[in-house]
Amino acid sequence: MGNLIYGDTLPGGKHWSLLMRRNMRLRLTDVEGGANIGMLFYNPQNLLERYNAPDTLKCQHTFKLTTGHCLYSDMGRIFCSVVSDTFGWHDTVSGNTTKAIVARKWGEKNYQTARNDWQQNGHDSFLVEGAKYGLGRRDLAANVNWFSKIAVASDGAMSLDTSAAKAGAQVELRFEIDTLVLFHTCPHPLNLANAYPRKAVHFEIFEGPPAALDDPARLSAPENERGFENNRIFLAGCCGDGHQ
Repeated sequence: MGNLIYGDTLPGGKHWSLLMRRNMRLRLTDVEGGANIGMLFYNPQNLLERYNAPDTLKCQHTFKLTTGHCLYSDMGRIFCSVVSDTFGWHDTVSGNTTKAIVARKWGEKNYQTARNDWQQNGHDSFLVEGAKYGLGRRDLAANVNWFSKIAVASDGAMSLDTSAAKAGAQVELRFEIDTLVLFHTCPHPLNLANAYPRKAVHFEIFEGPPAALDDPARLSAPENERGFENNRIFLAGCCGDGHQ
């Protein structure tokens, strides 16, 4: 692991954003257990290019995200790779909380009355962070939910597996191209807690080397090799369009 550049703890029910440079690492830690980190990715050189959850799952033949998986853009490029993971099962199919969902589950608490204890939702959190970069409602996409495991019943009904929560669980991302990252610590939309859950997340940014030719993420699926090749062409400035 390279030098630590920056680290901080984001309380539950909050949001933030940052620009991750190529080859930098972002390590996320669930401080207490039971946290949820909603996250979206954009290409800062072209904000129309953003995270594509269906392609990420389809091309790697998976329903979950964990070590060795790559997170794709809608241009067939790889934003980042999961280089280590002690949680083992991360969700990118359940979506995000909205103001209506939070109000229905936990009641309404706005900033005017509750100040910093107001109950934020993931959808509006993404809108607030995205607005800093000129992004709006039409720019939102299906998001990742780190540290949230989904159970699927025989009839297809999904639920949040709260037994998977683990204090100190970590996931580490290596960024393969410069990436704008929006994230929040608002509850998962399937969370059935009686009270609005506020689970803090610690994040750290490290320097790191690029993916080697025999990197597990590169070799874990044939499509990933093509994704890394799309990155190579893009970084060389030879082509603006990816292909998959």
